[in-house]
Amino acid sequence: MHNSNVVKPISDLKADAAAEPSKIAEDREPLVITQSGEAKAVLQDVASYEQTQETLAPLKLLALGQQDIEAGRVRPAAEVIARLRRTRSGSDD
Repeated sequence: MHNSNVVKPISDLKADAAAEPSKIAEDREPLVITQSGEAKAVLQDVASYEQTQETLAPLKLLALGQQDIEAGRVRPAAEVIARLRRTRSGSDD
């Protein structure tokens, strides 16, 4: 966390709830919300959230692919290419 203002107790958020979303969107800094001194949630602007999701999507695909490899759900590339060529030519068995 780069800024001391990015951590706030939920009571402060309640007191200034109308202004916080605009400030978060402007600063593009997530706000960590604490309850009883413990971090409980993060409030983030929509643009940053969407950017994070776009960044994570390829990593999730890689993780799913790794799970397939570990589970043995793989086929040799030559076999897949041959099947695709047969499908394309209309002679899939």
